[in-house]
Amino acid sequence: MKNTLELAYKHLSNDEVMCFLIDIFRKKIDWSNRFNPNHSLSIANLIIEQQISFKAAITVKRRFAQLINGKSDNEIINMSSSKLQSIGISYRKAEYIKNVFKFFKSKTVDFEKMSNVEVINYLTSIKGVGEWTAQMFMIFNLFRQDIFSPKDLALINSIKKNYSLDIVGSTEIEELTEIWSPYNSIACLILWESVENQIFYTGHK
Repeated sequence: MKNTLELAYKHLSNDEVMCFLIDIFRKKIDWSNRFNPNHSLSIANLIIEQQISFKAAITVKRRFAQLINGKSDNEIINMSSSKLQSIGISYRKAEYIKNVFKFFKSKTVDFEKMSNVEVINYLTSIKGVGEWTAQMFMIFNLFRQDIFSPKDLALINSIKKNYSLDIVGSTEIEELTEIWSPYNSIACLILWESVENQIFYTGHK
């Protein structure tokens, strides 16, 4: 993984914005910090992260970890939705989390043999798991190196700030992801660090 990151930094540094951000954040990037070998737990944490801020997600995930500490998957499935809601999530998210644990309870899957499209199609068959969640799973749990999530608002805002763009639509995303490929996942890690720390490239002429 370290070797992949170094190769990615070298490639991405051809982009002046990325070069600037890499100089600042390369020692802070931790690609493995959200990995969990339990697929259910990994996706449950991603469901928690849906549509809330980085800081709020950290707090709620910590409460979730405390709530389920020492509990089996079956015990989580049988937990009342109101108890899950007590960590600060909606009834819908509580139900989605239980859906995930139920789904993987009866299935064994080898994601390594699946293409990106196959992973997305497989995971989005679970009620509550959308394309964004599947993409995050591929980045943080499968370590696929060339994933970009166009519906991630933090990424879009980071691109707007760093590239001095008023609009970031499909054309702009396509142009940038082509430049960053085959390391779009690492570009995402860098852009998230930028927006989380509110440090942006300002060298545009």
